[in-house]
Amino acid sequence: MKIDKDKQLVVLDEEHEGISPDELKDELPERQPRFIVYSYKYEHEDGRVSYPLCFIFSSPVGCKPEQQMMYAGSKNKLVQTAELTKVFEIRNTEDLTEEWLREKLGYFH
Repeated sequence: MKIDKDKQLVVLDEEHEGISPDELKDELPERQPRFIVYSYKYEHEDGRVSYPLCFIFSSPVGCKPEQQMMYAGSKNKLVQTAELTKVFEIRNTEDLTEEWLREKLGYFH
């Protein structure tokens, strides 16, 4: 999702199905922030499978300060409204990997 500056609204930018975190990072703009809601198939050590809904705020280094402030100011309200609990932030799109996401989710399980 992205912020439509003219309308001052968060809008759906793109939608993907069956995409891995590594494929997702290739879809993100390198110098523009984005909000990502991602359902991840998490396989627990005991064999159980869950599908946590993750909120990822991508705020790459090199974004315009005005954009960063607009997104940062909207993030908490969006997370509260959507009632998301798995909230993460990345500053470099290259960091968005399956290993990174598993590590972050490991704190919750």
